[in-house]
Amino acid sequence: MDYFVPFIIAFMFSFGAILVFKPIAAKVGLLDLPNERKCHDGAIPLIGGIAIFCSIFFASSLFIQASQTLNLYLISSSMILFIGVLDDRYDLSVRLRLVAQVITASILVFGAGFYLTTLGDIFYFFEFKLGYVGILLTIIAVIGSINAFNMVDGIDGLAGMLSLVTFTSLSVLFYRAGNEWFLLPLLFDAAILAYLFFNLRWPFISVQKIFMGDAGSMLIGLTVVWLLVIGTQPYNVHHGVSINEPVFSPVTALYLIAIPLMDMAAIMFRRFKKGLSPFNPDRDHLHHIFERAGYNRKQTLIRITLLSLLLSLCGLAGEFYLVPEWIMFSSFIALFIIYNWALAHVWQIITWLKRSD
Repeated sequence: MDYFVPFIIAFMFSFGAILVFKPIAAKVGLLDLPNERKCHDGAIPLIGGIAIFCSIFFASSLFIQASQTLNLYLISSSMILFIGVLDDRYDLSVRLRLVAQVITASILVFGAGFYLTTLGDIFYFFEFKLGYVGILLTIIAVIGSINAFNMVDGIDGLAGMLSLVTFTSLSVLFYRAGNEWFLLPLLFDAAILAYLFFNLRWPFISVQKIFMGDAGSMLIGLTVVWLLVIGTQPYNVHHGVSINEPVFSPVTALYLIAIPLMDMAAIMFRRFKKGLSPFNPDRDHLHHIFERAGYNRKQTLIRITLLSLLLSLCGLAGEFYLVPEWIMFSSFIALFIIYNWALAHVWQIITWLKRSD
């Protein structure tokens, strides 16, 4: 009962919020129209992120103990949601979005007092302590997480399914440690599931499709990085006091967001090599590769979700069975090198995939 009632309430509130906001979307112009990069039928309401946020705001006020950290999280998430809604409506510039992301990151660092002070024993011989460099690294991590989930939102259900994998893993880790923050990712699971009923139109094909929009993907990215920083750092450094033991090691965090993180990093690296802006849109993401290999969108969604689940399970296994952090880190770097090579040799991979079928 510690989790069942909050889950149902969050699900129902998200579901109800979607029904309320759908007719409003057309009146305020919050619609996604098809173009040369967006292949879908008709104007799709961009209200999934708003419904998810409303659900989280309502359910967290009922089931999560009030605290300064929770209040600051809700403030920062409402700010990123607002910027996301404006971006969905008016297509804001990259510079303006980045400024907003830095401001929300500053709330985590300078308001709540959490930033990365250590990356753990990733180099075997010593603990990689960051000191005040961790402030800058945390701000970069917030920007990275927000944009990673934003960039991966390329086909129906993908951002939602990948975030379900991440939030479920986080909830398991926090619950295992007896940490009350396990409820926040659980509430997100419920709210996102309600959204997926409409986004994937399953099991009722008759419902009108909706998208989460940049508001939803940016909200998810921000929440994930808040939970990762809180879960991996033992101190509230702003106030100089220990609040709890780390819930999990920093390297485990890499596995929980492996697909969005690796996809973003590899794509941005390739864009830099071509002399392009790292924020330029293209069709070289992982889901594009699967589609060019001949898989339909449903098949692509299932395969990428299963891959994300496998990597998250590897991270959980490393945490539960106390695999040395340097081994987990070395393995992740090897995975990223393979992933980056695969993107650079995409046509060879596609040919191999087609032959294997």
